[in-house]
Amino acid sequence: MSTLAQSIEGSNPALNISIFALFVIVTLVIVFRASRNTRTASDYYAAGRAFSGPQNGTAIAGDYLSAASFLGIAGAIAVYGYDGFLYSIGFLVAWLVALLLVAELLRNTGKFTMGDVLAFRMRQRPVRAAAASSTLAVSFFYLLAQMAGAGALVSLLLGVDSDLGQAIVIAVVGVVMITYVLVGGMKGTTWVQIIKAALLIAGTFVMTVWVLGRYGLNLSGLLGAAADASGDGDALLNPGNRYGESGTTQLDFLSLGIALVLGTAGLPHVLMRFYTVPTAKEARRSVVWAIVLIGLFYLFTLVLGYGAAALVGSDAISNAPGGSNAAAPLLAEALGGPLLLGFIAAVAFATILAVVAGLTITASASFAHDVYANVIKKGQVDSKNAEVRVARITACVIGAVAIVGGILAKDQNVAFLVALAFAVAASANLPTILYSLFWKRFNTSGALWSIYGGLAVTIVLIVFSPAVSGSENAMITGVDFHWFPLSNPGLVSIPASFLLGWLGTVLSKEHLEDKYMEMEVRSLTGAGAEKATSH
Repeated sequence: MSTLAQSIEGSNPALNISIFALFVIVTLVIVFRASRNTRTASDYYAAGRAFSGPQNGTAIAGDYLSAASFLGIAGAIAVYGYDGFLYSIGFLVAWLVALLLVAELLRNTGKFTMGDVLAFRMRQRPVRAAAASSTLAVSFFYLLAQMAGAGALVSLLLGVDSDLGQAIVIAVVGVVMITYVLVGGMKGTTWVQIIKAALLIAGTFVMTVWVLGRYGLNLSGLLGAAADASGDGDALLNPGNRYGESGTTQLDFLSLGIALVLGTAGLPHVLMRFYTVPTAKEARRSVVWAIVLIGLFYLFTLVLGYGAAALVGSDAISNAPGGSNAAAPLLAEALGGPLLLGFIAAVAFATILAVVAGLTITASASFAHDVYANVIKKGQVDSKNAEVRVARITACVIGAVAIVGGILAKDQNVAFLVALAFAVAASANLPTILYSLFWKRFNTSGALWSIYGGLAVTIVLIVFSPAVSGSENAMITGVDFHWFPLSNPGLVSIPASFLLGWLGTVLSKEHLEDKYMEMEVRSLTGAGAEKATSH
């Protein structure tokens, strides 16, 4: 793989490594300090429910704004203009679904994981196993994409060109991530996410003001310069530059948009954050804070994307070794030379570390709490710390698998892995959560059909889609076995999962309406919820 460092002449690998190392040392010190009070399962999984709404909202923003958001969206706007910004709108609107339908009700009903919500009114062991399966599937695909992205990004910015060097970079990222999770639990991970969110938003704010300053703080001047530099003229400012080519691409965008908007409310590492606050009121506040911070960030990416198009040029970005992902680093180098580039590189690295740490603790908590404690041990865990010990062992295993997977996938197109994570979350998790919270007749059979059916349909459609074979950007080149026309299966898999949940329920004779009444009261009032008050 060619190096982005070579394409950015002002890049200084030694400076970049120094800034990376400083970030890691500072965050590790904070994680060690935060870990001193981590004793119980509640401390490890939910940070003792001690975070306020604003703190948790900042951490959610840190968890949600992955490297794909920072590098990918800025690059998409730089190359495709208006159509690239539509990604931002999908990601942001998704939070309204999470706020209105999920956040408060989930906080009142569950304890640590999504499996708690389902098990409240259904047969414990089968639904916990199913919930853990979908959580691990979403986390694995998301984790794989982040680890592969980490390897590519960091090795590009540090000038590491050999396969062995890139593998070492991925392994180092994995080891640091495992350390965060093992030592700090949810409390340490949350502080890493808060620091990362502050760095990311501060960094993008500085670059936004800097870019606008070049054009007299006039957004129209910036847009005009971007259109002139792009070679496409006003096409960069109008819809259709990327998704107007044919009916299939428009359907593809609709499918992607549905997966993004509905997937967020089913992402396990986002759902788990609602348990780190003491009350349902704080859960609501945390989502409002997250919406504000994430919305601000996406407005900044609009300026950064068009700024990169104007100051670097769409063609130069498209032809850079890192492709459109190089837009933000190229803009940083154009604005502030190697120092700003080093800072932006460190922010991107911090972004990946925080997201993978959040994913790892979510996956390990789901296995330890749902599978080990409630399926294998049937709720009779030997000692108070046995569950946490299993979670830590699981984190090591997941981290090792992520390192190996990231090394194997480092040269692959990883965009489809993120799309798959969102599609699986929207197809397997969200229908089940919504049915559990709002449909009295819903039962264990419906939950299993919805989770396993949604998981199977999503993965089959992705495997036989243009994202994997038969297109220019496919994961596997040189072969074509795709028969499903859309790169993202959301348009088909999400309705299919809702349908399977309904079908599984009506075909089953199981009735659990009595438990639904209790769940409804708890979800709406918070009465009896874990360390909650009625608000």
